[in-house]
Amino acid sequence: MEVDNPEEGASTSDVIDPMEGSSTSTNNGLTTLPPQTKTVKSDLNAPWIEKYRPKSFSDIIGNEETVLRLEKFSSCGNVPNIIIAGPPGVGKTTTILALARILLGSAFKEAVLELNASSDRGIDTVRNKIKMFAQQKVTLPPGRHKMIILDEADSMTDGAQQALRRTMELWSNTTRFALACNNSDKIIEAIQSRCAMLRYGKLSDQEVMTQMLKVCKSEEVSFSADGLEAVVFTAQGDMRQALNNLQSTWNGFRHVDSTNVFKVCDEPHPLLVKEMLLECADQNISKAYKIMAHLWKLGYAPEDIITNIFRVAKHLEIKESLKLNFIQEIGMVHIRIVEGMNSLLQLSGLLAKLCTVAAKSDG
Repeated sequence: MEVDNPEEGASTSDVIDPMEGSSTSTNNGLTTLPPQTKTVKSDLNAPWIEKYRPKSFSDIIGNEETVLRLEKFSSCGNVPNIIIAGPPGVGKTTTILALARILLGSAFKEAVLELNASSDRGIDTVRNKIKMFAQQKVTLPPGRHKMIILDEADSMTDGAQQALRRTMELWSNTTRFALACNNSDKIIEAIQSRCAMLRYGKLSDQEVMTQMLKVCKSEEVSFSADGLEAVVFTAQGDMRQALNNLQSTWNGFRHVDSTNVFKVCDEPHPLLVKEMLLECADQNISKAYKIMAHLWKLGYAPEDIITNIFRVAKHLEIKESLKLNFIQEIGMVHIRIVEGMNSLLQLSGLLAKLCTVAAKSDG
């Protein structure tokens, strides 16, 4: 996949040749090179997920009520320990960092410890890194506390969580903990009871679309309406995924339309899936199977196919009672595929079942 070079005159970095204008010197027969000058990079090559990461509460999109609660916390200064639970890409870590910046101001770098608990998840991390940071003395504004941010906290081992519980108690006067996780059920109850629980939901399609339009305008991206709709469809409420897909499509093709988006994302095309489901609704198993066989031949994983079938079925323009029966059958096959029965036979059986359901509905 070819990627166009940046326009002339828009340099991505200022690089100084360490050998230019200098000579090597020798010391006891050893050649000594002058120190290299560090490369100074601009943000032209930065991933858009970082370039457009919100820095304040006003920039955060979606989950307004929860963000408003945190804004109230920040205004009083004395923030409790918090757990933010929700799906990926909805702004959990971004919200915590924004809260820390408002509370700590210029002391942000010294007073914040950020760990990704999916890699630093053992009991040694709690005993060493977290405990040592909690013991450090940092000069802060009155009424403010050091903050320890644990991303992917639901990946921590049970032993690490038990040790963390005790640490939270011992250093409660000087340190606050902020945990971000996808599944709060994996956090032990002892920690949950010591924290204020905030839950984030997926972003709506409208919220994702609004942000995509802003980014396209800022980056001067060439796009079509169906292209942005395809980006929103593939993201499924995940802003990080949406920005990644948008940037990948723009870098690869220099135009964002639905064809290019699905080439980059490599998902079963929803128009094909929609046509297949409508054939099932018309009880035409032969035509529906031709589409399924085509998707299978393209090499898509059964789980990707069944996931897109479910997404499309939710908005299919058929009778509501028939749609409910379709979704029920799709759900049953999805369970079987997840459990390991991921063959073409399962997907073909689904089409036959959908045709049978449609025939009973007409009868």
